Order: sequence, then structure tokens, then C-alpha cells
Amino acid sequence: MTSSQRVDVGTGARRTSVAPFQVRGRFFTAIVLQMARAPDAAFFAAVDTMLAQTPHFYANAPFVLDLDQAAEIGPSFDFIGLAREMRNRKITLIGVQNGTIEQNKAALHAGLITLLGGTDVLPDTSKRAPAAKPDETPKADNKSRAAKASEHKVAPVREAPIASSTGSALLVTDPVRSGQQIFAERGDLVVVASVSPGAELIARGNIHVYGALRGRALAGVHGDSAARIFCQGLEAELIAIAGFYKLSDAIDPSLRRQRVQAFLDSGTLRVEPLK
Repeated sequence: MTSSQRVDVGTGARRTSVAPFQVRGRFFTAIVLQMARAPDAAFFAAVDTMLAQTPHFYANAPFVLDLDQAAEIGPSFDFIGLAREMRNRKITLIGVQNGTIEQNKAALHAGLITLLGGTDVLPDTSKRAPAAKPDETPKADNKSRAAKASEHKVAPVREAPIASSTGSALLVTDPVRSGQQIFAERGDLVVVASVSPGAELIARGNIHVYGALRGRALAGVHGDSAARIFCQGLEAELIAIAGFYKLSDAIDPSLRRQRVQAFLDSGTLRVEPLK
């Protein structure tokens, strides 16, 4: 909280008033569902399959609907009903992006916000979009995907009480609890404890975990393809380096709970045991 002083005109006494709130900027991860058409039984069946494969990854995560290809969704579409169906699956819709004026009005009426398209950090692993030039605004990717993430930039969390910056590395000495997000925006992230399911580690450089790595770990988020992830016990829901990612079900079961490193090799995310 911030405080300010004021002078009482009648008595000349100074009084201290405390501001009732502060406005602070902060960024959070959002997962984008790109809608190809109005949701039907097949759509919800696909969502249920996605959730069954990686239940911890999507649980209670904020979702944004990308309406760029959803011409069938008109001004009379029931966004409220869709949000209710998704909440029943522990998915929280917070807004829409790339909608028409009519779609945006319907979404706002349902309590959703309208957003500009973000930058993907979890693209399709087989293809990479060309990097935008510094003076260009990244364009939205129109290829259909089941789930994408918007620009993934989060502030260092206050919930990690024992954390310090050593040079360009961020050191965390407490266990990282479920729901926490820690971002090493200048370099490596070093965690000398375990990471819980539902937690998220993000680093400009490498990620080192001297304990069990659960939750999500994203290294080289600004495009550093030389970044690596090291851990003493791999149990992660998702690992990613410079936009290339693997979900838990795509990782060799023999590597689970093992000391491993993850790195990029000719555009392929590899996970190998530490020697």
C-alpha cells in the first residue's frame, strides 16, 4: 500500500491516509482454443479427450476462444451456455480474440472480455512460424490447433519468499507450490527444491531443478534454442524450449522420475538421462 499526507485546514494537523488499493501490471498464461465452427457434441468429446490425457495441465487454467475461423458463431450464439459447459470441465473461459464486431458484442454480453491476438509460445511441434522482424507486429497463426497459449510472460511471483538473483540467474530455495508461476526474465532459473503439480517455471535461459520437476517448465522463452532443462526427477506435465514442447504422455516412460536433461536437436525436443 502507499500512503500520503494531507493537512487539516481547521487544525493544521497532518493526517496520513492510506490508499485503498494499488494498480500493478502483471501477465498470466492463457490457453487458446481456436474454434473452427460452433461447438457440438464432437467438440465437447474432443475436449474431454484432451482433458483425460493431461488432466493437471488444463485444470483451472484460463482459456481464450479464437474466433478467427468460426464464421458459424454469430451474434445469437450462446456464449453463456458454452462457458457453463466448460466450467463443468474445470475450464474457465475469460475472453475471445479475433472476433467480429457482432461476435465480440455477444461475448461481452456473456461476461467475457475481448482480446487482441497474442504470440504463441506452444506452437505445433512440426512447424515453426518465421520470427517477426523487430518493427513488425506478430500476426495470428490461422492453422487449426486444439490448444495454443498466448504470449507467455509473467512477472516474478511474490509467493516464492526465498528467491534471489545471482548475476543473471534467479535462485529459488523454497519448494514451488501448485499455482505458483516463477519467471527468470534475465537468464537461468535455479530451483534447489521440488516443484509441485500445477506450478509453472519460465526462464529466458536454462532451467535447473535439484528435486522433482512436476508442473510445467518452459526454457528459452524468448527464442533461445540453446537453452536446456535439467532436473533430478522428471514428472512434468509439460516441458518446452524456445516454443517446442512435449506433454507428459509424449515422454518416454523409462525417463519418468529419472535425472534428465531436455534440449533441442535440429528442431526436435529431446529428453535424455544425465550421465
